[in-house]
Amino acid sequence: MTDEEKVLLIEQVAGAWRPDAGDELTYHKAWHDLDAHSREIAADRARALRRIEAALDGEGLSTTARHVLAKITRASRRA
Repeated sequence: MTDEEKVLLIEQVAGAWRPDAGDELTYHKAWHDLDAHSREIAADRARALRRIEAALDGEGLSTTARHVLAKITRASRRA
């Protein structure tokens, strides 16, 4: 894998978007294509991105937090 390919995978893994995730909380499949050091970089970057998202959000929530709360709300309505 080239350095350029590795950087792209790190960015994909760190971002909040997940391909075909639907209503599920899931990891990015590219996670498995990264070595341990690159996974650490991606995880650090993801934490930083979620803090930025939360800082920009009027309610202080990240994309991940919004998705989790929506899932909890839907589940409690069904119960």
